[in-house]
Amino acid sequence: MGDAGLVAVALAIAVGLVGIVVPVLPGTVLIAAATLVWALFEGGQAWLWFSAAVVLMAAGQVAMYLLPGRRMTRAGIRRTTLLLGALLGVVGFFVIPVVGLPIGFVLGVFLGELLGVSKVGNRASAAWRSTVVALKNVGLSVAIEAGAALLATVVWVAGALSLR
Repeated sequence: MGDAGLVAVALAIAVGLVGIVVPVLPGTVLIAAATLVWALFEGGQAWLWFSAAVVLMAAGQVAMYLLPGRRMTRAGIRRTTLLLGALLGVVGFFVIPVVGLPIGFVLGVFLGELLGVSKVGNRASAAWRSTVVALKNVGLSVAIEAGAALLATVVWVAGALSLR
């Protein structure tokens, strides 16, 4: 692969990294696809570097769902609340481009907790506390995915430099 190909792969990886933070592009998938294209063109030892990057991204994908999910469950947030948050997040993504996903998620978690809280007096306060916990864990999820993707990017850069 020539210099132009490496630049194209690097740009695709950079766009993927941005896509992790801005929920418009499938960031991890884009990074994996870019490194796959690189491995296809390079061949040989590039497959080892590609495999290492994919293992890191896969581990990040597993961790980004397991760790925050467990923390939210321990905090008492019901799965139905999280499903409502995810559903309204998807709806929000299409109704309000770019910022609709987080707005819909927050609204969904708040409504889910508001409807599910048994205390009559402090329902809104309890629902908001649960929403804040959910938001912190969504931030943790993004941080885990971004960290794994950055490690995979470092692996790709190391591979690209070692094979030049």
